[in-house]
Amino acid sequence: MTIKGKTPYLYCCFIAMLSFFVTPGCKADAGNQTAAAYALVKRVVPRMIDKVVVELADKQDKNDWFELESKDGKIILRGTNGVSVASALNYYLKNYCQCQITWNGTNLKLPSILPVVPTKIHKDTPYNYRYYLNYCTFNYSMSWWDWSRWQKEIDYMALNGINMPLALTGQNIVWYNVYRKLGFTDKELETFFSGPAYFSWFWMGNLDGWGGPLPKSWMTDHEALQKQILARERELGMTPVLPAFTGHVPPAFNEKYPEASLKKTTWLDYPQVNILDPQDPMFEKIGKLFIEEETKLYGTDHLYSSDTFNENLPPTNDTTYLSNVSGKIYGVMKSADPEATWVMQGWMFYYQSDFWKPAQMKAVLNAVPENRMIILDLWSETHPVWQQTEAYYGKPWMWCMLHNFGGNVSMRGNLKTVATAPSAALNDPKSGNMVGIGLTPEAIEQNPVMYELMLENVWNKQPVDVDSWLKDYVIRRYGKLNEDAQKAWTILLNTVYASDNQNDGSQNVITSRPTLQRGTPKHTYKSEDLLPAWKLMIKASSNLQQSDGFRYDLVDLTRQVLVNYADTLHSAIASAYAKRDKGNLEKLTGDFLSLLDDLDDLLATRNDFLLGPWIESAKRCGHTKDEKMLYEKNARDQITLWGGEKSVLHDYACKQWAGLMKDFYKQRWQIFFAAMKQSALTNEKPSFDKINQQIASFEWKWVNQTTPVYPEVPLGNSVEMAKKLFHKYQPVLERTYGITRE
Repeated sequence: MTIKGKTPYLYCCFIAMLSFFVTPGCKADAGNQTAAAYALVKRVVPRMIDKVVVELADKQDKNDWFELESKDGKIILRGTNGVSVASALNYYLKNYCQCQITWNGTNLKLPSILPVVPTKIHKDTPYNYRYYLNYCTFNYSMSWWDWSRWQKEIDYMALNGINMPLALTGQNIVWYNVYRKLGFTDKELETFFSGPAYFSWFWMGNLDGWGGPLPKSWMTDHEALQKQILARERELGMTPVLPAFTGHVPPAFNEKYPEASLKKTTWLDYPQVNILDPQDPMFEKIGKLFIEEETKLYGTDHLYSSDTFNENLPPTNDTTYLSNVSGKIYGVMKSADPEATWVMQGWMFYYQSDFWKPAQMKAVLNAVPENRMIILDLWSETHPVWQQTEAYYGKPWMWCMLHNFGGNVSMRGNLKTVATAPSAALNDPKSGNMVGIGLTPEAIEQNPVMYELMLENVWNKQPVDVDSWLKDYVIRRYGKLNEDAQKAWTILLNTVYASDNQNDGSQNVITSRPTLQRGTPKHTYKSEDLLPAWKLMIKASSNLQQSDGFRYDLVDLTRQVLVNYADTLHSAIASAYAKRDKGNLEKLTGDFLSLLDDLDDLLATRNDFLLGPWIESAKRCGHTKDEKMLYEKNARDQITLWGGEKSVLHDYACKQWAGLMKDFYKQRWQIFFAAMKQSALTNEKPSFDKINQQIASFEWKWVNQTTPVYPEVPLGNSVEMAKKLFHKYQPVLERTYGITRE
C-alpha cells in the first residue's frame, strides 16, 4: 500500500485515532502502519515531515527490507512495515545527514538542504527476528519510566530495526487478577508482590515481597501504560513477547491448596519461594487462566517468555522428568493459544552448566515442536552456548549481546567481536537454525558505541569493518571530522573496547565495600594507556564542545581515567597502612576522598550521570506520601545494597553518579579510613567486624532517608570541568605511571 499526498501527517493523525479502536493484539494494517511511520518521522525529525513519502510494500516477504530513494523532490522511505520504514529513515539520517540518535548524546543537526539520494538503496535483513531487552532491563533501567520515556525508546527500537521486544510492563495486574479469581485475598497477596524496583526477579520466580507491599494504584497505572506501549509497538509492525506462567505462586498457596505439589526454591540469600510443579493439575489451570487474562487485557502476538528454572535448579536431573516438565509448560501455552511459541532464555545453560549436560538440555528442548520454541543465546559475545550445543540441537535460536550487568557505569565491551561474530555465526554451517539477533543487556543508557555497532548488524549479512565504521560513527556523533577525536577513538578501540571481561571496570574500588585488600585489576588494559586518548579529547574540545555526544564522551572518558586512578591510590593506601606510614596514609586517603569530590562535580555536569532523576522519577510514580516514600526506598536500595542490610548483592547495581559519589561512597570510605588511621596511630589491629557494622548502619540509614533532594538538572559546564580536572590530574598521573613527556 502506498500513501502519498501533500498532507501526510494530517492523514496519519486521522489513522492514528482509528488505531485506538483496533482489537488489542491485532497487528496493524498497512494504513495504520503507514500513519504510525509518519508520526514517528514527526516526533524524531519534525522538519522532515513534509519532505518524506512513506510507502509500505504490498507483498510481505519472509524477512524485512527497506528502500531509500529521492523522487520528485521527496525522500522515499519504503519498507515491509513501520519498523523497516523507520530503519530507512535512520539509514538516511546516519549516512546522508551525518546524524545520530543514542541514549547518551544525539546529533540531529540536519543540513540546510536535505541531501539527495542519488541511487536507490535497498537493504534486507537476514534475520527474521531482532530481539530486544532482558528481564533485568525493566528494573535496572526502566523501573520508573513514564509514557514519554517509553515512546522515545520504542522510536529508538524502530529506527534500529527491532521487531521483537520483550514487553513486561503491567504484568502485576495479570497476576493479581488470576490469583484473585483463585480465591486469594488482598491481604494474602501482600507478601507476594515485590516493590517496583524488583519486579524482574519476582517475575522470574526468584523472590517474593521484597520492597513491597505493592500498592494497587501501581498495578492500574501500569496496566494503562502497557496498553500504550503495546499499541505503539504493534502499529509499527513489532511482535511483542509477553510472559507466560512459570509456576510462581503466593506464599499462602499451600494453605489454600494443600494437595498441590510445590517446590521451595531459594535464590541467593532471599527467603524461599513456592514454585508449582508443572505436572500438578493446578499448573495447567493457572497457566491457561494466566494467558487468557493477559490476552484479555493486552492481546497477544503468540510469543511467550517462560524461564521456570532461571538461576534455580530443577529438583532432579532425570531426563524423563525434565522432558515432561518442558512438554507440560508448552502444552499449557498451547491450550490457551494454539499459535503459541515459547521464547526461552538460554542463560541457565551457561549459568548452571554443571547441571545442564547434553542429555538434560535435549530433554527440555526436544519436548517442544521445533517451530514452537526460540532460544535466546543470551551472552553470545562472551559465552556462545550455541557452539557447545550443536546450535541448541536444531531449535531456532538467536545470537544476543548481553554486555551490561547491573547497570554499572564503565567504558567496556569488545567492538571487534560485535562487528564480526553475528555474521560469522550466520554464515557458519554449524549454526543450525539461527533465526535472529538481539540485544539482551541488564541495563541500557551507557556505552552507546557498543549498541550502535551491534545494531549495525541488523541490515548486514557480512562482518562490519570496525575501523571504517568507527570513523563514520565519530563523525556522525560529533557532527564533523576531527583528527584528534579520531585518534582518541582508535586508542579506545584497543583498550576499553577490546575486552570480553564482564567485570572490566564495572566493580571498581570506589563503588566496592571498603577494604584494604588489593583485588586483581578489573580491566585488561593498562590504566596509563587511556591518558593519550584523554589528552586528545581535551585538545579536540575547543572544536567539538557544541556536540552533545562529544560532551558525554569527554565526561565518560574523564570519569574512567579518574576511576582507574582510584585503584592505584587504593593500592598505595594499603601499602602505607602496612608500613604504618602515618604521614603518607594521611595524604593518600585525603587524595582519595578529594578524588571522589572531583568525580561528583564532573558527573554533575551531565544528566546521564545524575542520581536525582532516578529518585525523583520514582517519587513521581506515587500518588500518596506513603507511596512516594516506598518508591524512593526501592530506588535507593536497588542501586546500593540491592536488598537488606546484609544483602549478598550489595553494590551489584552500583552507579557512578553525582550524589552517590559524595553522599554514599565517600561516606563509606571516610568511616573506613578513620579506622585505619586510628589503627596506624595506636598500632592496634582494627576490628573489621566493627568497621563493617558501622558502614552497614550508614548504608541502611541512607537507603531509608528521604533527604537531601538530589537535583535533576545538570550543574556546570562539562568541557570546562573536564579541562580543570585534566590540568589537575595529568601531571599526577604521569608521575604515578612513570610517563615521560615528549
